[in-house]
Amino acid sequence: MLTLTTLASGSSGNCALVSDGETHLLLDAGISCRRICAALAGLDLPPEALAGVLITHEHTDHISGLATLHKRFRLPVYTSPGTARQLCYRIAALEDVVRPCPPGESFTVGGLDVETFPISHDAAEPMGFAVSNGTRKAALVTDLGVVTEAVRRGMDGAGLVLVEANHDEDWVRSGPYPYYLKERILGRKGHLSNEAGGALALSAVEGGAHTVVLAHLSRENNTPQRALTAVSRVLCSAGAQEAAPRLSVAPRDQTGPVYTV
Repeated sequence: MLTLTTLASGSSGNCALVSDGETHLLLDAGISCRRICAALAGLDLPPEALAGVLITHEHTDHISGLATLHKRFRLPVYTSPGTARQLCYRIAALEDVVRPCPPGESFTVGGLDVETFPISHDAAEPMGFAVSNGTRKAALVTDLGVVTEAVRRGMDGAGLVLVEANHDEDWVRSGPYPYYLKERILGRKGHLSNEAGGALALSAVEGGAHTVVLAHLSRENNTPQRALTAVSRVLCSAGAQEAAPRLSVAPRDQTGPVYTV
């Protein structure tokens, strides 16, 4: 069995837990250590039981709780070499526990196999993760401006995929953000729109996903219902709606349901 639970998901903070019942890994640590510990307590899991933290990239909404988490629990941190350098600049003594892995390579933590793949985002060396217990697989695919073949390969065979549906493109273009920020969000190293997230969800379903969780929604430029409607429309138009009966949105500020892959 493999489970995945989001502890928070959105532009203000991202963190999830993946577990095979014995090995427990955090995916990013973008909320406070206090909130992480409280969410884990709600899942009856002490933070000391964590086997490590997987970090996709160094932006604040993915690492804001990492310094305190490191200070209290000294957990191994798995990330790309480029992200590792950025984290070590910011967090004292992190080099003692960081475990760099180039995007595209794999490693094992306890009973879990972790695949990595490069993603297109405006960070040092961002990457996505796919975690498997040998028979079941879940993938985290957020914070990317364009979907590449490497991303599709990384998702392939995953029964559950966290897919970015960050924004409504029209809302971004017509909204109050300054021009440079609009260009960043909409660019090839920015974030996926709802429609692009729908195309990514379709790729995941074609690769075997039976559960798609929409993640990293913008507070200002999206709503859960808008994201669901847009992604459902893409799946329906491709005749894939029935292949993905579980389509949901990860809660922004609270623990989501426990998904079993």
